[in-house]
Amino acid sequence: MSLLWHRGSALSDQRVADALAEAAVSGVVSGMTVGLGAGATAARGIKALADRVREQNLEVKCVAASDATEGIAREHGLELIEFALVEELDLLIDGADEVDRNLNVMKGSRGAMTRERMLAWACRHSVFMVGENKVSDQIGTKASLAVAVMAFGLASIRAALRDLGLNGVCRREMNGDLFVTDNGNLLLDLSLRADENLSELAAALNDIPGVVDHGLFLCEADEILIETDRGAVERLAREDETAN
Repeated sequence: MSLLWHRGSALSDQRVADALAEAAVSGVVSGMTVGLGAGATAARGIKALADRVREQNLEVKCVAASDATEGIAREHGLELIEFALVEELDLLIDGADEVDRNLNVMKGSRGAMTRERMLAWACRHSVFMVGENKVSDQIGTKASLAVAVMAFGLASIRAALRDLGLNGVCRREMNGDLFVTDNGNLLLDLSLRADENLSELAAALNDIPGVVDHGLFLCEADEILIETDRGAVERLAREDETAN
């Protein structure tokens, strides 16, 4: 289920960082429509994609998962289109807050998981990039669970979450203002025990009126690329993917 691509122990940290991003976009060819996730690791993928497009003179269209991602893509000269006009993506490149070796992914630190999930579900192949420090036995061990909620029902939603044994806080900006997503929702950051049944938890969250989305990406990842401190990139892929 895993494969190591060795890049050489003498590589600099910057080169190792490039290796991860380059691996994520290595399959991009002309004519593709590529989804771009949010966050610092996704930004590395965006740069690698822009370099590949420029160096190989590729015709590639992109869809951004957040306003910030859109700005980064434009800075690198990538062509952007509106997702509202796109039925299917060929590839999604994204980062993650935490992953496990069952290809479960935790998202939400950037507050863009609603749009990121939509891109993941619309794409033919999704790739998530992480450093090995973000790999755990089960997601929720290292990262909190972000839940996007409608402000209209905040109190009742928090009560429903407490009934599930979930407690947390409303995310705030550095200046103390409530964090508001690009879609106008609030975020609750919840602590997990890391022994939950993730499928049951995701289903329970989906059933709460006013919960817009959450950070449990349990079936969205087709491939996870893990950057190691040894100058290598480890690849995890779903069984049906490796069989093709």
